[in-house]
Amino acid sequence: MSEATSGAGADYVPAALYAEVQQFYARQMNLLEGEAADPDAWAETFTEDAVFESAGEPEPQTGREDLRETVRAGVNHIAAQGLDFRHWFGMVGVEQRPDDTLRTRYYALAMATPQGGPLKIRGSLLCHDDLVRGEDGRLLVRRRSLDADGRER
Repeated sequence: MSEATSGAGADYVPAALYAEVQQFYARQMNLLEGEAADPDAWAETFTEDAVFESAGEPEPQTGREDLRETVRAGVNHIAAQGLDFRHWFGMVGVEQRPDDTLRTRYYALAMATPQGGPLKIRGSLLCHDDLVRGEDGRLLVRRRSLDADGRER
């Protein structure tokens, strides 16, 4: 049986691996949202030496501890504003590399809703991740790159 390819000729990853990546992202984003937000657990979904690049920022963030502190401050800021904040990832593409790392490409929306107010989309992004396996076999982000739509380049 031949491997299926996309219109661009890339091989699809096995369905079980694709589902694992989707579940990883669902868990990761749920760790940022609502009263049960857990910045410490979210940071643990990155490698210790992770790099987090966000377009428009002068320098990438490096290291799990830096990410932990930044996201903790962000979660506290959102909670203080009384916002429901959500992330949506879609159109997730997964490429398995020869060294068994994964490269993902996806779109993300960041949305905020004040209590009793309308939903506001805070950002629309193109994202790329490099995912690796931790010692326990779980997926971890080694590198994340975010590029905001509409940003002057």
